[in-house]
Amino acid sequence: MIKTLFKAFEVRWKSYRHRFVPWIALNLQRNERTLRQVKDRSKDKILPDKEVLASLVCLFSELLRNDLRNQSEVLQLLPARSQQIYSSDEHKQYCDSCAVMRKILGFCIERKRSSLQHGGTGVFVTRGHVQRGNIVAMYPGTIYQVDEPIFFQSIQNPFVFRCIDGMLIDGNDKAISKIVYRSCSGRDRLGPFHLSDCSWLTSNPVNPLAVGQYVNNCSNGKCAIMI
Repeated sequence: MIKTLFKAFEVRWKSYRHRFVPWIALNLQRNERTLRQVKDRSKDKILPDKEVLASLVCLFSELLRNDLRNQSEVLQLLPARSQQIYSSDEHKQYCDSCAVMRKILGFCIERKRSSLQHGGTGVFVTRGHVQRGNIVAMYPGTIYQVDEPIFFQSIQNPFVFRCIDGMLIDGNDKAISKIVYRSCSGRDRLGPFHLSDCSWLTSNPVNPLAVGQYVNNCSNGKCAIMI
């Protein structure tokens, strides 16, 4: 009985210890293999901001053209001239967001179950080829400042990502984390217009890049997360 309880406690502790500040401080130097050294935060960029922005604008613009029927709220926020451009019949309509992603970025990613035993859920390149330096995914979730509480949300939650500046992003799409995100999204809503995307909480996100929380970012330089 005691052995079973101890085992259950050990499993829970291993899941939570990475968000327990004293444990982090004591074990910071023990994992040099995956500890990323950053001398200057201003120089900690894999790609220039302009390239990242240009790539995302190109993808999202094409996604908008692909889903005009469901994006009437967004179109109303644009100038009349831009609305005419998006509403033009000359733009080809694609069948789904994955096809748009393949056309613009050259590859398509999907969230799927791993074929490995106990592998869980991961992100796979299902079509095309990813070039070095490409934007592969985005990390959606609720952003917490350094001084904001996140204790209850972090219990048994492996999706809490700690940024280099101490900010936390809770990318969990279930349980209390899901409730908190939906609540914040509704609070920040501007009249009939949605200011945030809640579709990543479902199995069919409108933004095909919004699966970054299922990517293992601890791969020694093979994958980098940009905030």
